[in-house]
This record gives sequence, C-alpha cells and structure tokens, in this order.
Amino acid sequence: MQFLRQVLESFRFAWQALRSNLLRTTLSLLGVTIGIFAIIAVFTLVDSLERSVKDSLSFIGDKVLYVQKWPWTFGGDYQWWKYFQRPEPTYKEYRFLSDKLENAAAVVAMDFKGRVTVKRNNNSMASLIQGTTFDYNKISDVPTVNGRYFTQQEMNLARNVTVIGGEVADNLFPDEDPVGKVIKINGSNFTVIGVQEKKGQGLINFGGNPDIKCLIPYGSFAKMFHSINPSIDIAIKGYESDEGLLELESEIRGLMRTRRGVRPTQEDNFAINRPDAAAEAIGGIFGVLTVAGWVIGGFSILIGGFGIANIMFVSVKERTNIIGIQKSLGAKNYFILFQFLFEAILLSLVGGLAGISLVYLLSFIKLGTLTLHLTAGNIMLGLGVSSIIGIISGIIPAFSASRLDPVVAIRAK
Repeated sequence: MQFLRQVLESFRFAWQALRSNLLRTTLSLLGVTIGIFAIIAVFTLVDSLERSVKDSLSFIGDKVLYVQKWPWTFGGDYQWWKYFQRPEPTYKEYRFLSDKLENAAAVVAMDFKGRVTVKRNNNSMASLIQGTTFDYNKISDVPTVNGRYFTQQEMNLARNVTVIGGEVADNLFPDEDPVGKVIKINGSNFTVIGVQEKKGQGLINFGGNPDIKCLIPYGSFAKMFHSINPSIDIAIKGYESDEGLLELESEIRGLMRTRRGVRPTQEDNFAINRPDAAAEAIGGIFGVLTVAGWVIGGFSILIGGFGIANIMFVSVKERTNIIGIQKSLGAKNYFILFQFLFEAILLSLVGGLAGISLVYLLSFIKLGTLTLHLTAGNIMLGLGVSSIIGIISGIIPAFSASRLDPVVAIRAK
C-alpha cells in the first residue's frame, strides 16, 4: 500500500512538472507527435486500402477462377502482342466446361455492355448491362434488399427479367417500388424482379460499379447485343476443400487445351486468372507503404526521443536540490526514478495522443471512394510506441536522478 501511494505521488510530481513548463513540454513532444502521426497515418491508410480491396474482391468472388483471353499481370512488361491473337472464350466452351468439370462448385458465363440507356417513363440513365447464367450468385455477392434473384426457368427460357442496382432503382423509380415494374433496356421491355443493395464504388470494380448495373439472363443479353463470334468471360468457383484451387486450375487447363486442340509443345492460348493475384500484388504495395511509414515515422520519433531525453536531463539538473530534500526526508531511490520516468512517459504519451488525434481528424477527409478507418489496434500501437519511446528516453535521466547523493544534491545550486 505504501509502495502504491509513493508511485501515485511520483505520478503527481511528474504531472506538476509538465504543467509548470508548458512551452518546453510542447516543443519537446513535437517530434513524437509527428512520428506517431506518420506511422499511424500510414497504417490507417494501408488498413483502409486493404479493407476496400477485400470488399471489392468479395464482389468478384472467393475461390473463383476466370477463363479469359487476356491474363491479369501486375508489374513488369505486359506482352500484349503475345495475347492479341488468342481466341476469345465462347458460350460453347462454357457449356463444355460446365458439363466436364468435376472439381467445380459452379460454372458461370457472363458478358458486359457499358453505357446502355435504361428508361422508365420520363426517367432514364446510362447503365451497365451484365448478362449472366444462373449460378452467378454462387460466385459473386448479389444481396437483394427488395424482390428476388433469378429462377432456373427464367434463365433457361431467356426471359426479359432483371435485377437492378441501387442507383438504377433510385433514378428510375424515385417514388415507387421497382419490383414488378417494367423498364426499357436498349429499347426492350424488362420486368424488374429484384433490387440489389447499394454497395458503393469500390477501389477495384471488376465488371463495373454494381450500383449502376442491370443483371439479366445471358440468353436475353445475347439476343440484344451479340452478333458474330460472341465472346464471354467464364467464371468457375472451386470447392472449399481444394486448397489453392490447384486441382480445379489443372482440370480447367487440361480441358481447355483439349477443347482448343493445343499441342503439348504449345503454350496455352487462354488465361486462367485469379482475383487473389490482384490482392497479393496490392499487398506488396501495402508492404512498401508500411516500411516507408516506419522509416519516416522512425526518424521523427528518434528526434523526439532525443528531445525528451534532453529535456529530462535539464529537469534533473533544475530539480537536483529538490531531489536532495526529498531523499533527506526518506524518499526511496525508486520514488525519484518513477517521478522522472513517469514524466518522460507522460510527455511521450501526450505527443502520441496528439499524433493519433491528427490521424482521427484526417479520417474525416473524403478521398474519393476510399474511407479511412482509425482502428483500435492502430490506436493501441500508437500509444504503445509512445510509451516505449518515453521509457527509453527517460530511463537514463531518471536513473541518474535516483542515484544522486542527498547531501551533494541539497548543496546544488
């Protein structure tokens, strides 16, 4: 109990010392403030980017492979001339893969047409039309806030029905329920059967912004937009048990090479793309940003740490006489040590809190489609780094103060 009382008394002395030298306190914590701001700002930016990328990729699908003409590559030279002569995937190849694949949970054909006019009475807008097959909701997130998804019969018979995005619903039906109403897509009548939940523009939007999209059966899409040699994207979802989708990718490659008559010595004339490749590529960029944040913040914190240590040595020098009096009255060495160590930690924590507060204010700034989120983990990281800097900066001055001879200290001027 006595020990706890002395610790609290040390804390009170430290707080009074900081309050009595506000200007000096403010100047000495600037380095820590800038350092913590740099580190936590970068971490917050990286976390927010990762969250945005994951949200965007959730619409592409988890454990999904895409069979396409063009490969997704990140970094390096893109050898477009090498892929230019490749044939486009076709609906017949989709049917072939759908019938033959054994390691696939779902096989989907899809195609897109941008800036198509959709109308309802006097309201109209440019929309993205996506034709797709029945299992599309198994590979991609299609949350409906009103109505329903397609039935198998509607897909098989290529009915003129559509699931519209949130912005399409707001623009064409500002004051009424869209479900059951008829809209015109490229001049053809389509009945709205569902409205998707608003998702917002993501950092990565494969297939476009879902809020301005109209999903329709692939057969209806083909009748409106396909003429000679129609091409599609083929999306294939694997089973959870297929770790890394290795079995599915190997099976797809074998079937596609067989279907297209590719000889054993020839390269694939198609691409098997993975959404997680995009996440890994962007993750590498995040890693570089994180290192940069630590380097920039580290230099600022180092300067701030030296500033705090310097201030603490000055404080010890100024209060040497008081230390001697405290020791002559029975103060233990740890009481003196805690007094100055707490002062250094408090000084560093105030700087850290100031830096975190700046990041919090930064989170209110709109950065296009990106929303910054200051997480509890980053706050704890900032406070933890600040505390460590305070301990490192204050331990030597505090130890030197605790070892002062009381007789010599009292006589100091």
